[in-house]
Amino acid sequence: MTPAQTHGRHRFPWLGRLWSLSTGRFGIIVVLAIGLTALVARFWTPFDPQKVDVQNRWDAPGIPHLLGTDGSGRDILSLLMAGARTTVWVALGAGVVATLLGLVLAVVGALTTRWVRESVAVLVDILIAFPVLLIAMMLSSVWGGSLWVVIISVGIGFGVNIARVTRPELRRVLHSDFVLAGRAAGLTPFENLWRHLLPNVAPVFIVQLSWGMAVAVLAEAGLSYLGFGAPPTEPSWGILLKDLQTYISVHPLSVVWPGLAITITVLGLNLLGDGLREATDPTLSRRRIAARSPQPVVVS
Repeated sequence: MTPAQTHGRHRFPWLGRLWSLSTGRFGIIVVLAIGLTALVARFWTPFDPQKVDVQNRWDAPGIPHLLGTDGSGRDILSLLMAGARTTVWVALGAGVVATLLGLVLAVVGALTTRWVRESVAVLVDILIAFPVLLIAMMLSSVWGGSLWVVIISVGIGFGVNIARVTRPELRRVLHSDFVLAGRAAGLTPFENLWRHLLPNVAPVFIVQLSWGMAVAVLAEAGLSYLGFGAPPTEPSWGILLKDLQTYISVHPLSVVWPGLAITITVLGLNLLGDGLREATDPTLSRRRIAARSPQPVVVS
């Protein structure tokens, strides 16, 4: 093993633990599958997702339409693949917004003067009281329903949750010996933040971010279903579910596919978050190992 490999292995030891967990493996596989589907759908789908073919309305699953067609003759598999692009775009966009907002609020709320810290804590508590749906409704009343409304509303809604969890972790690490040693060695507050504080709160942040992306997927589907998300011309699992649920009593199988796609994606991201939490928390790993180890038998 080369020195670079050894260094990477010691720097990210939780990656091996994550893959060893069944929840972690399932989450990784689902995330990679959805990402790969979205990438492929950008260049190719079996059929044009928006092509109307009235002669093939409500075709049963088979050849050439593997998952059948909808009431307009559109291929459901192609619609799901195109909808994966929207899902990945919203999840990544909301993740970026939540990251920027959460880290800014957490850093300002942990490393500044007392009155600023208390003001940030009050602001976070106020913003948490606003649900994502309410934020999306307020934004859509100004800009209309769009994917940007979903991204910004979910980013704000979950960014404050990231700030609420990360801020006390930053305060805890701030008083650690290595941070004090770095300050005594002449490191600036920004250098201390970049070298010591952020790397030590990264596991907590990554876990929260993975859960936030699961919320983003569910919120995009729900908001698009209600008309506050993607426009009707944009491929979306929520819009597809809304269009198909009208015919659930006649063609129930068609509704299963978008619902299953949403469920598996959200479940994969949630299990990935659980796996990350267990892989990055040494105490949880030790408890899991101790629970699996045979207990000694005491003979009186």
